Order: sequence, then C-alpha cells, then structure tokens
Amino acid sequence: MGLLRKSSFPAILDQTSRATYIPYYRLGSFGNTSQRPWRQARIYSTAGSQMFKRLQEDIASIVERDPAARSALEVLFCYPGVHALLFFRLSHWLWSNEFKLLGRMVSQISRILTGIEIHPGATIGRRLFIDHGMGVVIGETAVIGDDVTLYHGVTLGGTSLHKGRRHPTLEDGVIVGSGAQILGPHVIGQGARIGANAVVLSDVPKGVTMVGIPARVAMRRLKKDEEATFHAYGLTSEHLPDPVARSAETLHRQVTALSQRLEELEQRLASGEPEKEDHSASTTHESRAAGHG
Repeated sequence: MGLLRKSSFPAILDQTSRATYIPYYRLGSFGNTSQRPWRQARIYSTAGSQMFKRLQEDIASIVERDPAARSALEVLFCYPGVHALLFFRLSHWLWSNEFKLLGRMVSQISRILTGIEIHPGATIGRRLFIDHGMGVVIGETAVIGDDVTLYHGVTLGGTSLHKGRRHPTLEDGVIVGSGAQILGPHVIGQGARIGANAVVLSDVPKGVTMVGIPARVAMRRLKKDEEATFHAYGLTSEHLPDPVARSAETLHRQVTALSQRLEELEQRLASGEPEKEDHSASTTHESRAAGHG
C-alpha cells in the first residue's frame, strides 16, 4: 500500500502505464530524507497542475463541440462524460498497478453514477467527448485516439472469447453517432464518421462516412476544408445518402417503368391492335411451317 499512498494522486491524472509513475514513488521514497518533504511538495504541485491542465483541455474541447455548453462550470458539474473520464483515470491506474478488483469496483461506481461503462483496461487518448453518455459501453481492449466523439448508446464491443485484442480501435477524430455498434477488433480510420444505429463489422477507411446495418460507405472522404470541421452525430450533410435507400429508389423506378409499359400494352390491346399482333403471329407460324417443310 506504500506505492498507492505515495503515488496515487499524480497517477490518476492520466491513464498511462505504471512505469510512468514509478519515478514519482522513487523520488519521494529514496535519497536524502532531509530533502523528501520539498521534493514531495514539488511532485504534488506538478501533478496538480497536470490534472487541472487535462481538465481544462477536456472542458475546452467540449465547449468547442457542443453549442449547448454555456460555461466551463456547467460542463464540469453537468456533463456525465467528464465525470466518467475522471473515474476512468483512477480505475485505469488501479488496473495498471495490479489492483484489478479495485479498478473494476471504481468503474462500476462510475457506471452507476453516470450510466457510462468504461472498462479500466481500455486505452483512451486526449479530449474524448462522450455526449449525453447514457448507455455507452467501452470494452477492455478498446483503443480510442485523440479528439474522438461518442454519443449515447454507443458500444465498442468484442465478439470473440480469447484474451487478446477483441475490441475496436478508433483513430484520431472519429465521430460515432448515437446507438452505433462497433463489434470486433476493427480499426476505424482517422476522421471517419459512423452514423446513428449503424453496425460496423469490418475495418473503416480513413475519412469516410458509414451508415446502415451492416454499415456501408455512404460518403467518401471529405474535402480538406471539411475534414477539420466538427459534424454532430457524424452527419456531414442534411441530405446524407443512404445506400439502402438508394437501392430501394432504384427498384422503385424500375417497377414504375414496368407499370407504365404494362399500361401502354393494355391500351394497345384495347384499341384493336391485337388483330395486328395475331396476324403477325400467324405469319410467323406459317414461315416456321414452311421452314420445316
């Protein structure tokens, strides 16, 4: 417990590995004992500044991406995604330092309080924005890059039973719409956008927009001036094409064309043209008979 007591405060600032925080422990535990108080004070001062820097960074990114955020205080006290990240940093440190049960307990407390379930073994980058948050599930081996946005109901799940990597990897700038499911150890390319309620079962190229069940490419890479723009729920346009809808529209046009053709034939039959067709049919029959003869 000595390690936990001396280094727990700086360790909760980020979800890096235990090796990152061993120097904090050693610096406070070894060397000249007469210098330990001021060295520990400097450690905690540095840790505190890092903590507030990360928190300010998270809040600033949320204010930038959410027009409903009116102030930093509102984000700090009213956004469950911020609270879930703070719990996660503590639980991840516990998990990384072999306090597995405590890490899971902290994550379950976070789940009860925020409605967001993040496994302490996950890897999360900077400025993650979990908007609304209720029902979000992030699995143990999931990897999330920087500036990623997740909406409520998103699942980053695994489909296999082996202990290795079985959850998705989201590269920088990915946006995942509400209710979307990304299942399996697939890589979602940088800047990709996953539409609401889509089910992703394969790798996603960089910068594309995916919709549907299973998810299909609805829009190729955006222009450079659009890639830097944040698109809520991953929608790059109010008229985002749906590949399933486009297929249905194609079938509808074909059925309409066939119906029109059938009506034309019925009108021709009603106007007396059947006699011509019968005459042509008899002529064809006679020619075939002559050919056999």
